[in-house]
Amino acid sequence: MPRILTLSLNPSIDVSSEADGVRSSHKVRTFEETYDPGGGSINVARVISELAGDVEVLYLGGGPTGLFLEDLLARRRLNNRRVAIHGYTRISYTVHDRTSGLEYRFVGSGPSIEPQELETIVELVRQTEFSYLVASGSLPLGVPPDTFATIGRIVASKHALFVLDSSGPGLARALGATPVYLVKPSLNELSQLAGRELDDEDATSMAMQLVTENAAEIVAVTLGERGALVATRQGAIRIPALKVETRSTVGAGDSFLGAMLLALATGHNTEDAALNGIAAGAAAVLRPGTQLADRDDVFSLLEKARRMRGLSTKA
Repeated sequence: MPRILTLSLNPSIDVSSEADGVRSSHKVRTFEETYDPGGGSINVARVISELAGDVEVLYLGGGPTGLFLEDLLARRRLNNRRVAIHGYTRISYTVHDRTSGLEYRFVGSGPSIEPQELETIVELVRQTEFSYLVASGSLPLGVPPDTFATIGRIVASKHALFVLDSSGPGLARALGATPVYLVKPSLNELSQLAGRELDDEDATSMAMQLVTENAAEIVAVTLGERGALVATRQGAIRIPALKVETRSTVGAGDSFLGAMLLALATGHNTEDAALNGIAAGAAAVLRPGTQLADRDDVFSLLEKARRMRGLSTKA
């Protein structure tokens, strides 16, 4: 089983809850609170672990909230290493309004990272053995925008593969500056990269351009309820989303990435790996709050996705 390292520079404690109604200037009583380890790379690791992959989480964490995050990871039996920082690990909050059916998500920017703290975790990347490294999520305050490019070059020097899921300057500075095996932007993130709003046809052209310019070997663009498109040297394919009841969209993209990467790492072709991603993304939205994809749901939905493509369920 290939070893996957996920790097989280701006993790969070994800709190989710229910409310009978969300109104301004009123106390909103919440219930059924859950606490999960979160942030892009940690969510990816949770899905890989749920699907029995070999994964380790390397992350920055500080203050009482950093220790709480460490405890949440341990409770999930996720192999992890924390680099202590002076700032407090952020807390994100999701509230589902039962009356309107709407979901409200509050995401903090997180602490500012000091140069020595960043260098410590970068050095740990240099010292760690892995086959794939996943850098997913936002760059925290104080971290240079070319940090993911730096990480990618370290990954390449170790003859490993770099997987990137970010946005803004962190994404833009990495693409073309370091070898990227798989990049997974959302349509909105790809539009930001292009500097204009893209429709699905434009997104396909943009994804293929990134491949032909050697910015990434595989570009997987998540399109929400419309599914995903995947571009490689062999061309671009569109995979529709599975029709499921949506309870929460939190972590659907991270679930897609985790399942797709694990499938690629264990020898699946690109189309079948993307179907694994579609199944995991659909499994994530079935569950409330920040619970992410369940293994049994993923495998059940994967069979459905393969049948829709006319593929053997034994792929």
